[in-house]
Amino acid sequence: MTTNAQEFARARGAMPGGVNSPVRAFGSVHETPRFFVSASGPYVTDVEGREYVDLVGSWGPAILGHAHPAVVKAVQDAAAHGLGFGASTPGETELAELIAARVSRDGARPVQRVRLVSTGTEATMTAIRLARGATGRDLIVKFAGHYHGHSDGLLAEAGSGVATLAMPGSAGVPAAIAAQTLVIAYNDLDALREVFAAHGDDIAAVIVEAAPANMGIVPPAEGFNAALAEIAHEHGALLILDEVLTGFRVGPAGWYGVDPVPFSPDLITFGKVVGGGLPLAAIGGSAALMELLAPLGPVYQAGTLSGNPLAVAAGRATLDHLDDAAYARIDAAAATIADAAASSLSEAGVTHVVQRSGNLFSIQFADEAPVDYDTVKAQEAFRYPPFFRAMLAQGVSLPPSVFEAWFVSAAHDDTAVARIVEALPAAARAAAEAVPD
Repeated sequence: MTTNAQEFARARGAMPGGVNSPVRAFGSVHETPRFFVSASGPYVTDVEGREYVDLVGSWGPAILGHAHPAVVKAVQDAAAHGLGFGASTPGETELAELIAARVSRDGARPVQRVRLVSTGTEATMTAIRLARGATGRDLIVKFAGHYHGHSDGLLAEAGSGVATLAMPGSAGVPAAIAAQTLVIAYNDLDALREVFAAHGDDIAAVIVEAAPANMGIVPPAEGFNAALAEIAHEHGALLILDEVLTGFRVGPAGWYGVDPVPFSPDLITFGKVVGGGLPLAAIGGSAALMELLAPLGPVYQAGTLSGNPLAVAAGRATLDHLDDAAYARIDAAAATIADAAASSLSEAGVTHVVQRSGNLFSIQFADEAPVDYDTVKAQEAFRYPPFFRAMLAQGVSLPPSVFEAWFVSAAHDDTAVARIVEALPAAARAAAEAVPD
């Protein structure tokens, strides 16, 4: 039998850092990454045969639980007819119709047409190209700490002033491309107004995570998304709502359906849940906007694997089984775990807040709830690695970074939740004893 350490050593000889996505290296938690070989319901099993209660859930897609029988059967049935055709299939249309039907609120349906792609990065990249094509403008506004995939223009860091063009946030990103992105503080409408005052005629779109979950959970201030839409539209710009994480997870219509103040996004991107665990993402919007995409319009986008029949089948089966009862189970389990984490940390004397956006939540080691990336970074992040390692030692797999959300599934039953709750006090004590590096 191999070990996780042996697998990691072998992986480092074949792949950069031994991983195909950086967070999997467990670098920020100072631990050997686990190599999983199977999963079922709320559990994952590593190469050493150890089972863990999982709170990663493939970073969101396993919302029904791992290897849900209906999803597996849908994929198996699709595979029996062929893995892909490089041509259109009825299943693509059915999934697009399902997405459009679910994204509604008070009679409003912002998604009239859908384009299926393979990744969230591809979805947001396409949405930005579409916004630029629709407006004839070049600049994009994004918020510090929000992650929209790794396309060049979105790996940008803020300049020295509110209205200063950004610099590259990664090697390999040309400065001229980064300079097409304006990065401002989240939850700061005055900053947004200042940016539009300085560059309004050149801004194609504002892109925002519907409820940020890539710097831990930092909920939007009440009415923030509605104000974004209003300000953008006043200046002839579009609002791109990134629901790659929140879409169909926090409710049947995603964050669009639960935000306290109704608002009107122009384009919405989806990923994770919409593909049921296989590579699939989507962009949706009005017919007028979406039909600017080729073959009807001048904005080009294409993908050999777009609308892959196996991924489409997984997505359809997942959405079909995400009914009110499933959301109720997810919400209840998430609330129990979040409350237990807060209670254990309080009992251990650890300064913290538990931030929530629906059934998404995260722990932040701060005395006040962070509202933007700067306040997120100011927390005592050094407390998370020992907290993480203590949970892992007790058979609970958490996201390997303090800057990630925790994901609960409909399969987290009383037994799974109890195992998590029982592990929390020891982890809280480990966090209390932590000291800065």
